[in-house]
Amino acid sequence: MLVVSIILLVFLASFICYYIVFFSPHKGAGDHHSLPAGIQYEKHKERMLGYIDDFLKLDCEKIEILSCDGKKLRGRYYHVNDDSGVDICFHGYRGTGIRDFCGGSRIAMGMGRNVILVDQRAHGESEGHSICFGIKERYDCLSWINYVICRFGEDTDINIYGVSMGASTVLLASELELPDNVMHIVADSPYTGAGDIIKKVCKDLRLPVFLVYPFIYLGALIFARIRLDSCDCVSAVKNAKIPILLIHGEDDRFVPCDMSEKILKANPKLIHRFTFPNAAHGISYIEDKDRYEQLIYQFIKTL
Repeated sequence: MLVVSIILLVFLASFICYYIVFFSPHKGAGDHHSLPAGIQYEKHKERMLGYIDDFLKLDCEKIEILSCDGKKLRGRYYHVNDDSGVDICFHGYRGTGIRDFCGGSRIAMGMGRNVILVDQRAHGESEGHSICFGIKERYDCLSWINYVICRFGEDTDINIYGVSMGASTVLLASELELPDNVMHIVADSPYTGAGDIIKKVCKDLRLPVFLVYPFIYLGALIFARIRLDSCDCVSAVKNAKIPILLIHGEDDRFVPCDMSEKILKANPKLIHRFTFPNAAHGISYIEDKDRYEQLIYQFIKTL
């Protein structure tokens, strides 16, 4: 009886951890105006909301694909130019494409490129209830790339672009067998791995990692069907064959800036990294718009 009680308690604790960390209630398109709390974002709030409102006025085509595990994934296609490439953009944890790319997509469109804002699995209008921190999403990235090739042709040049969890998603995808017309990867504020960022947040919350993390790991394994240590960005980029641009705010209090430095060191010949003083998590563009645009432009045009 004692053994059964212990098993039930472990199961319950693991489910609670899964529910808090990985579960998404999937309630529709998401709130594009929901900004992170804190003084780092408050000072930029008016400008960020203005960018979001401007983006919401743009015409788009709702599109849909099927993931490799049978989930309907949805996104928004913004057409700019018939004879141009496509940027596929992946938002962050519990974010939306419009919120997280209201700035970055302006750069792509300004360069005449077409844009797809993806609703990652378990977010927005895409199916699924488990957020997988890039572990399953990296294969969704490949599915979106294949969609672009099927629709626009094998000669369409493609860039993949991610912020936060989306940044780690595209970095994890970098070691997959990507088609030759995937030209560039841009990762803004990536974490090194799912386990690393989860442990870091546990420490921020002053939770005992040695006690809590095993239940989080087990919850992910049982209910999300992922192993948190099955892949990481540092290992992935060692096998990358596509130029990678890393961008990170030096005052990022969610994903430490040194995580992207570790990623850089894994493949310094192929990776370019730039940091932004005073920039918080995911808002380097807001902090220094001109420099951010220049870096993206130079990276796309010269490599």
